[in-house]
Amino acid sequence: MRAARVYRNSIFAGILKEESNKTFRFDYDTEYLSNEKNPAISLTLPRSSKTFRSDHLFPFFFNMLAEGVNRKVQLRQWQISDNDHFGLLLATSSKDTIGAVTLKEIIT
Repeated sequence: MRAARVYRNSIFAGILKEESNKTFRFDYDTEYLSNEKNPAISLTLPRSSKTFRSDHLFPFFFNMLAEGVNRKVQLRQWQISDNDHFGLLLATSSKDTIGAVTLKEIIT
């Protein structure tokens, strides 16, 4: 199982996990939720203490991935399979993302 810490404007917001059966889950951090000023990271992932689950990488996170030639360069550079969207997200979303959200892989 791979996982990443999700940050919004450098504030820890929650954990994104790829589970063994290729399902994904996102959980907001309770401290993040306790501050009413912290917004949802996405309209499709509203502030909630519930666990969000999906059979594919959540569209919000999928849309953080590069497309076209840039994607091909990244896949080749990091030797990642074209079907490993989560692996590519972990490799490319730790800095210089478009928008306020970044991810940092949790190494276990």
